[in-house]
Amino acid sequence: MSSKYKLFDRSRLIVRPISDRNSLLDVAIIEGPEPRVEVHRSFQHVASGLRSAKANGACRVLMIGAHVLRSGMQKYLIELMEEGLISCIAVNGACAIHDFELALHGKTTECVATYISNGQFGLWQETGLLNDIVADGVRHGLGFGEAVGRYISENNLPNTGVSLFAKAYELGIPATVHVGIGYDIIHEHPNFDGAAVGAASYTDFLIFASMLESLEGGVVMNFGSAIMAPEIYLKALSMVRNVAVQEGRKISDFTTLVCDLHDLPEKVDAEAPKTSAQYYFRPWKTMLVRTVADGGRSYYVRGFHADTIPQLWTAVRRLASNGQAE
Repeated sequence: MSSKYKLFDRSRLIVRPISDRNSLLDVAIIEGPEPRVEVHRSFQHVASGLRSAKANGACRVLMIGAHVLRSGMQKYLIELMEEGLISCIAVNGACAIHDFELALHGKTTECVATYISNGQFGLWQETGLLNDIVADGVRHGLGFGEAVGRYISENNLPNTGVSLFAKAYELGIPATVHVGIGYDIIHEHPNFDGAAVGAASYTDFLIFASMLESLEGGVVMNFGSAIMAPEIYLKALSMVRNVAVQEGRKISDFTTLVCDLHDLPEKVDAEAPKTSAQYYFRPWKTMLVRTVADGGRSYYVRGFHADTIPQLWTAVRRLASNGQAE
């Protein structure tokens, strides 16, 4: 039985080579790592928490939005991964696209205003390879992130060295991709397989949930993801707490960090009132209040990723050199 409604025929689309696209960013945006002089005190606490979590075998989870990659923060994060201070990375579909395009093409990001006018937005041949990579990964039992990381690493793409996915694959760190169907440009393409991407992304969600089983004493960080990060974290945390209760354990003593541009009050240990627009900023009520209410700690730092991620990296460097947070 099939739908009684008409479906869009993707075979009618013209998908052009990515070399025809005027990309707005290239690998030159990737900076550092360079230490910062000023470091927000919250990063000192988080750096200490990361070191303790590593020593105790607790998870160190990084959740990011795509603007982290567009801000050129890859080298800072790769160093943290290499030092074992990140044990899982959770991203949205746009992160996978930017990472893959930079690794393959050395450029990423198109002018939406330009290409939506003629209906070419998102329809670039090489970017659509991601659909085939993920579908092949599913046939081999892989999740979205592992399939992409394996492809970039094993094919030694021109800029593999700045790919978070390739580095995660090489280090054995799960990079999980959490997709909303219709959100990403590769969903426009004729070779998009919704069933394969759905299966791959759900595999990644279960990998992410498995990582949170070791959250007691751990750290969860969110840079710039207002919806994906708090939502997958909330559901996965409920799952692992459900099992922990059955086993007579608790998952309550851990640290959360949120870095974003919202102008939140200095103290974020209580929710905003429902009459405030800030109440609907999920990272605040979910990550900074509700899920740490039974014994955890939470920190919020307002700033651009190009400032906050280098500060975190600097705090880690100082802690390593001094033996204690400054």
